[in-house]
Amino acid sequence: MRVDLHNHTYLCNHADGSMEEYVQRAIELGIDVFGFSDHAPMGFDPKYRMSMDQTRFYENEVKRLQEKYSDKIKILLAYEVDFLNGFMENSILNADVDYLIGSVHFLNNWGFDNPEFIAEYQHRDIDKIWEDYFKAIEAMAKSRLFDIAGHLDLIKVFKFLPKKDIRSIAQNAVKEIKRSNMVVEVSPAGLRKPIGETYPSKQLLELCYELDIPVTLGSDAHKVEQIGFGYEESLKLIEDIGYKKIATFEKRSMKFIELENV
Repeated sequence: MRVDLHNHTYLCNHADGSMEEYVQRAIELGIDVFGFSDHAPMGFDPKYRMSMDQTRFYENEVKRLQEKYSDKIKILLAYEVDFLNGFMENSILNADVDYLIGSVHFLNNWGFDNPEFIAEYQHRDIDKIWEDYFKAIEAMAKSRLFDIAGHLDLIKVFKFLPKKDIRSIAQNAVKEIKRSNMVVEVSPAGLRKPIGETYPSKQLLELCYELDIPVTLGSDAHKVEQIGFGYEESLKLIEDIGYKKIATFEKRSMKFIELENV
């Protein structure tokens, strides 16, 4: 079974293609479990997410597609939520969904993965940036609000790497992910970015494996042609490290699929 739990829609204002086109492409690729997890609304950065008044349409459209294609693919309903204290919507955190992806895209009000604000890296200490990022990941895990940690080391996107050991910077956050019973997403999206590697890196995924943290797969697709991108590379990385199964969800309940069946 092919699993892809991280996919966006045009409602986030920076993705292309209809939701039905995404589903049809997933079926063409032989994906068995496909999750819509679009950027959840919140009271910050509205330019890059759906609004609260679009959530009903989003959820209803996913349900319509679930019914229409029920004999061809299993479609899941989710949100990717930016962990940003004071701005997250309780109605989203308590929504009737299959899972919530928790992600960090902002350090205070700096959108560190947005090319518009890349110049900020020149004005900050790179080790401090990484430390602050993984403190935010740790706080996200401590909140116990989410099922999946999205693109765990997104901070590397533009290839500004720390001088300190990455495992030492990330270890407290990864341990908290373990304590929170979360899953780590293995995402090929980084292969499309300057860093040119999956999220998380092999060394961080090895740390997750050492702590027996489950993993799942997600394209982070913002275009139809990105669905399934880098799937084989991600699967090989998981297998090489030693994982024997991947996780999926239904109504916030974790399930496992043996890799020999993927």
